[in-house]
Amino acid sequence: MPDSLEPHALQPSSVPLYSLKQWLEHLETLHPVGIELGLERVSQVAKRMGLLSCPIAPCVITVAGTNGKGSTLAMIDSIARAHGWRVGTYTSPHLLRYNERVKIDGQEAEDQLLVQGFEQVERARLQGSEISLTYFEAGTLCALWCLANAKLDLAVLEVGLGGRLDAVNIIDADVAIVTTIAQDHANFLGTDLAQIGREKAGIFRPNRPAVLGSQTLPESVAECAQVLAAPTFSLGQQFTHQAMAGEACQWRWQGQHADGQRVVIDELADPGLPIDNAATALQALLLAGLELEKSPVQAALGSVQLAGRMQWIGSWCLDVGHNPHAAEYVVRHLPSPPEGGRQWGLIGMLNDKDIDGVIKTLASRIGDWVCVSLSGERGCQASELSQRIIAQGGRVHFCADSPQAGVDWLAQMLTPNDRVLATGSFFTVAALLARPLPTGAASLDGDENEIR
Repeated sequence: MPDSLEPHALQPSSVPLYSLKQWLEHLETLHPVGIELGLERVSQVAKRMGLLSCPIAPCVITVAGTNGKGSTLAMIDSIARAHGWRVGTYTSPHLLRYNERVKIDGQEAEDQLLVQGFEQVERARLQGSEISLTYFEAGTLCALWCLANAKLDLAVLEVGLGGRLDAVNIIDADVAIVTTIAQDHANFLGTDLAQIGREKAGIFRPNRPAVLGSQTLPESVAECAQVLAAPTFSLGQQFTHQAMAGEACQWRWQGQHADGQRVVIDELADPGLPIDNAATALQALLLAGLELEKSPVQAALGSVQLAGRMQWIGSWCLDVGHNPHAAEYVVRHLPSPPEGGRQWGLIGMLNDKDIDGVIKTLASRIGDWVCVSLSGERGCQASELSQRIIAQGGRVHFCADSPQAGVDWLAQMLTPNDRVLATGSFFTVAALLARPLPTGAASLDGDENEIR
């Protein structure tokens, strides 16, 4: 790596000596608003850090989209490492530990590395005229510095919000992916799907491959690629997947090299994540120069894991989905409880999401609800969630002031055949992952606890 990425000599007390916890607390004080889209400020600091003077890795894949970014990235990481590549990833948000956001060769970044990264960000931010950064922008710069110094074969970056103006987009992607387009973050991206598509497609670069991982993307995404002369590889056209006849849960993938040469891999296991995203991951890696081999692909897809995405812990299914499109996937793949059991829903959401749309989508599978409040200015109160569910004909049995309190109530009510879907937000799932989850033992007598 260039000298500009090496630590510079510090003036005494020019940068505070913080622990990781203290750095994260410090970041929350740096900017007057939590989210501010735009690349000018973050680009200036990145230049001071030397992050834009050369690639952070021999190959960079950037993943944007409304849903499916995390699972696509997880499968890219797993498949590439199964082939012997050294991979670094950057994702957001985290569930339990900030360290989850930066992984190198499959391992979460250690506190010391992140602290060094934040020191580099702070030094550059204060160099010359001070530049204000949001929490996410500072975290992105720290992650990029960590990846740039990790001697990677591949860096995989997940866009936080949108694409064109997201801090991740200061890095030029060698292969860019758009997974899906749906309404989310309406306060920042609006509700026009064509415009949302243009924002997501802002990660495309001239003459570099653009992978379109959904067959229902708005035309604006492909149009943006065409304007840039970015070769387009679309699901259902340049790459496809099909279930294998007579083979339970096995599927075949067919992709295409940049020169048009076809590649077929069959007898692939269901990874427990969307197959569209698995097919997209394979196509992106092929364009990144990875010579895909059947055995490592099979092993990678058979072992890939992603916390908080249809994650089963006993009788509890945890899913971070927080918009109707994500809820539709849950509804299609959520198994029915055993005979005599109830399908409960524990839901906590942020008030800037399409709450009514999520409830409407889940209502076809969820008969009994527990609503939980999320803290913070964006957190929706359980009482409001309850009113919205009842307005759509749902049964709400309890309103809790926190996800943990909702779990405690359910612990007294679940029967052995009951199942619980916990969903609506990363914050909801994170709270449940931080504690043991109960199994059914009690008996609920009728609907006496229903809130009307």
